Amino acid sequence: MKRSKSREKALQAIFQMDISDVAPDEAIENVLEEGESADDFLRSIVLGTKENQEEIDSTLKAHLEKWSLDRLGTVDRTILRMSVFEMMYVEEIPANVSMNEAIELAKTFGDDKSSGFINAVLSKVKTTIEK
Repeated sequence: MKRSKSREKALQAIFQMDISDVAPDEAIENVLEEGESADDFLRSIVLGTKENQEEIDSTLKAHLEKWSLDRLGTVDRTILRMSVFEMMYVEEIPANVSMNEAIELAKTFGDDKSSGFINAVLSKVKTTIEK
């Protein structure tokens, strides 16, 4: 499975976990198509985002201007969490790649303003992480 497809599946799994308190393994199984198996990258995003959610949320809260995490749409919040996980914990992926992938997910799954909003928040996070 290509990484962009893994990110798409991870978004769907984490979204499920966020709205219905489904266990990570069950959420991953729910998003796979028949005959498809989860790759290591998909699992690492889902499990890593869940395991590090407190720190990720803390980082996001510090970079949201005039917004709270609770006010964000579930799709946008999920995309931000996944991307911040990659930027903070997956060293072999450049931050710009994580940001670009997040923006593409926002264009596909978010509303008209999602991609610009996500780009702005992640740009601030990137600046902080690189210091």
